[in-house]
Amino acid sequence: MSARFPRAAFRRSLLVLALAAATPAFAADPVALDAIPARSYDIPAGPLGRTLSAFAVEAGVALSFDPVLTEGRSSPPVKGRHTGREAMAALLAGSGLEAVPRSDGSYALRQRAAAAPASARPAADVLPTVTVSADADRSGTTEDTGTYTTRATAAATGLALSLRDTPQSVSVLTRQQIEDQALVSLDQAMRSVTGIYVASSDSDRSDFYARGFYIDNLQYDGVPTSLGLSFYGDSGNDTTIYDRVEVVRGATGLLTGAGNPSASINLVRKHADSKVFTGAASVGIGSWNQHRATVDLSTPLTADGRIRGRFAAMAEERDSHVDLYHTRKQVLYGVVDADLTPSTRLSVGADYQSNRPTGSTWGGLPLVYSDGSPTDWDTSKTTAARWTRWNSSNRTVFASLAHRFDSDWALKGNLSHRQSDYDAKLLYLYRQPDRTTGTGMAALPNYSEYDFQQNSADLQATGPFALLGRRHEAVLGFSSSRAREVQGGHGRTSALQDTGDFNQWDGSYAEPTWGPLAIHTANRTRQDGLYGALRLSLAEPLKLIVGGRQSRWQLKGLEDPRDHEVFTPYAGLVFTLSDSLSAYASYTDIFQPQNYRDRTGATLDPVTGKSYELGLKGEHLNGRLHSSLAVFRIAQDNVAQQDGQNVVPGSTDFAYVGAKGVTSKGFEAQLTGEIASGWMLSAGISHTIADDAQGVAINTWAPRTQAQLFSAYRLQGAWSQLTVGGGLNWQSRTSAAFSTGTADVAYVQQSLALVQLMARYAFSPQLSLQVNLNNVTDKKYYVNIDGQGQFGTPRTALATLNYKF
Repeated sequence: MSARFPRAAFRRSLLVLALAAATPAFAADPVALDAIPARSYDIPAGPLGRTLSAFAVEAGVALSFDPVLTEGRSSPPVKGRHTGREAMAALLAGSGLEAVPRSDGSYALRQRAAAAPASARPAADVLPTVTVSADADRSGTTEDTGTYTTRATAAATGLALSLRDTPQSVSVLTRQQIEDQALVSLDQAMRSVTGIYVASSDSDRSDFYARGFYIDNLQYDGVPTSLGLSFYGDSGNDTTIYDRVEVVRGATGLLTGAGNPSASINLVRKHADSKVFTGAASVGIGSWNQHRATVDLSTPLTADGRIRGRFAAMAEERDSHVDLYHTRKQVLYGVVDADLTPSTRLSVGADYQSNRPTGSTWGGLPLVYSDGSPTDWDTSKTTAARWTRWNSSNRTVFASLAHRFDSDWALKGNLSHRQSDYDAKLLYLYRQPDRTTGTGMAALPNYSEYDFQQNSADLQATGPFALLGRRHEAVLGFSSSRAREVQGGHGRTSALQDTGDFNQWDGSYAEPTWGPLAIHTANRTRQDGLYGALRLSLAEPLKLIVGGRQSRWQLKGLEDPRDHEVFTPYAGLVFTLSDSLSAYASYTDIFQPQNYRDRTGATLDPVTGKSYELGLKGEHLNGRLHSSLAVFRIAQDNVAQQDGQNVVPGSTDFAYVGAKGVTSKGFEAQLTGEIASGWMLSAGISHTIADDAQGVAINTWAPRTQAQLFSAYRLQGAWSQLTVGGGLNWQSRTSAAFSTGTADVAYVQQSLALVQLMARYAFSPQLSLQVNLNNVTDKKYYVNIDGQGQFGTPRTALATLNYKF
């Protein structure tokens, strides 16, 4: 008994702190359920642990429960007038749980079944803790929900809507799915998102594509960066500090401004929501000497929990299946969240991510020999030299202030400052080697230094209004960014060494001597946008969203300045077919500035991407499961085409005119959430056909059809400490056409499937061990065949020991 007493006392102390921080009256005089008179409730469906905590705080009830009991369970919505006991019963409906009173006036949660496992029943003298979290303005928060879906997202329109009520294709990669699949970087995460194709060009850079177009819209907490994916390591961003990743497919110009009609990716940071000390730490060991450690701690900074802090860090070091490659990554993150008033919240934070790889590749391997016959390299084959490196760092400071008025209107402002730098010595090998001698490759060494800074601001107001006897919603916002990028390089001052026999390449290529740094690009980009949208209730089952954005985009630098003013419209219609199914149609737009000039010398207007979408969306099992099916068509307009032999006045450059560009069409379907108690599923399939204005297929190196599937199940009963999962990524055949100089090649990679497995065993509610296996069948394949090849990762294993404080 003496061994158990300190642990019991510690848990009681945590409970008292948690409840006292949320509502000080709890500790002194908890309220009985039967003493709470009937009142009006509007509690949305959601993870059971979160809704119970919200109810307890609101009602003044002291409730304790082991998080193991609620993990994987959700509650139905509770609306209308209920007594305290009725509201509690409604929240627990179908869960198999009940709230029982204790002698001190508090309540404990337990299973209804008399034969519940001892590990799931709260002991009489050991009171597990409950963490009360503040939802504040983050209705889409996924951390601690244990699910693969979210209640709401504002990523498409600025209005916090359910997935079912959003008239665009949206995927949300939740914190639980990120952890279950051990998706430790952004490029890994994107491979699990419906409709996204990830092409890795080299060891430290991946490009993302959707619906036939390159994705260049990357946001952090809804604030766009003008860089998108770049040389600064964004595609390798570590996921430790993010609550979720939101992906809106199609044109997203309403909120993001300039870009391609592909998709936008929004990385949403974690926040300090806990009013008690909590956190987690992990250590991981994986293939190719991977060593990884994380820590994530939250704590109240004031006695009442109104001011809270959170700190997270990650350190990783590993080799690779590619020879010579070694990298070190670091992440630091801190945020302070303060409830200035019950209706006003301030967040201030900073994050830092760095990557220090050596033996970096730039480009890929030759797919064929000079005679056109296919190569057959080992997956460890590299094009790097021993001196190559690709150093990148990203630092961000941010602040947000949110206030909710009594009228249910909310005002939120965001400020952020980002600074990125890139310092890389690289070697690019091109052409194809002779099959016998291995000679014929050419080398291009490069030593570059880039610097990027961006200041961004966003002010947004959202809220309801009444018109003609109906309730409607509106969003109005202004966003502004100022970015500066300086690119420079060191010229080679020594003779270029011959590559020799590439069959015997071991990276011993001598490093050139370099000259001083010379600046070759210095650009300043300014983008301002005023946007707004109305969600009009035309009838009980029919909602119309209309809006638009007026943007001004400017570029000043060493080249000719550019200045564009563009209006971007938005329209969406959602019709409720039943309690669980809606149909929708939408039109969205986006623009992309271009460098080409016409025969008068004027810069061409931006390319316009117009996206049309029809679909069905479902919300099932009280919001625990979401489904969607969409068909789409995207058309580019005003794409530059050469204007015959006409030239730009005063130059020798050919003139261009705007014409119709790429058209893509296809469909997407996905199913995400909880399909049964403790059984999570994320499944999706997409098909895209993209042709240029002449009807010729483009980007054939990307698969037309992709399917992603991952599922995790927590066993029941005596095996409830074990969670098992598995997944499959499948893609259709791909092809690429190119010439070696002596032979024309039509390279084809057949369809392929990659299998993954996971298992997690909870030794206690605090300690667990998780093992992830990727590419279980050790499939040999390329992740890029666009002229050169980059091998996908062979079979890998990662074992992670997690401890929750």
